[in-house]
Order: sequence, then C-alpha cells, then structure tokens
Amino acid sequence: MANESKDLPVLGHIDGLVKEEERLYAKGELTDDDRDRLAKIKVELDQCWDLLRQRRAIRQRCARRRSSKTTSSRPGPQGRGHRRQRPP
Repeated sequence: MANESKDLPVLGHIDGLVKEEERLYAKGELTDDDRDRLAKIKVELDQCWDLLRQRRAIRQRCARRRSSKTTSSRPGPQGRGHRRQRPP
C-alpha cells in the first residue's frame, strides 16, 4: 500500500488534466488554441495512465516473486532421487 501512495501525485495530475479538459469542453465554442491544448492534454493523459499501468505491473511481478520466495514447495518423491515402481 505504501507504493500505491507514490501514485498519488500522478493521480492528482490526471485529475487536474481531466478538470481542464472538462472546462475547455464546457466553453462550447473551441478556439484553435483550445483544440491544441486538448490534443496535448490527451497525450499527457495517455502517458500518465501508461505510467500507472507500468508501475502496477512491476508491483505485481515483485509481489509474485516475493510470494514465491516465501512459499517453500517440497519436491515430490521423484524430485528426491526416488524412482516410482511400476505395477507388476
């Protein structure tokens, strides 16, 4: 959960971009500058969401590695050099 708090600045930035986008659309009539800004906002939002997805994927991989290291699985009889006897 501590790692997720590192996402808060990115989430806050996303929130600000969405609010700016909504404000621009609420104007109704968009100027060329507004359309340019909306295009930049779209790119920036895509980048932010990609960053969050990457961070979450890395966290999941790390969590799986940690859990696989703590889970001790004992090998079965074949893994200990024993041979399985065939039925007669």
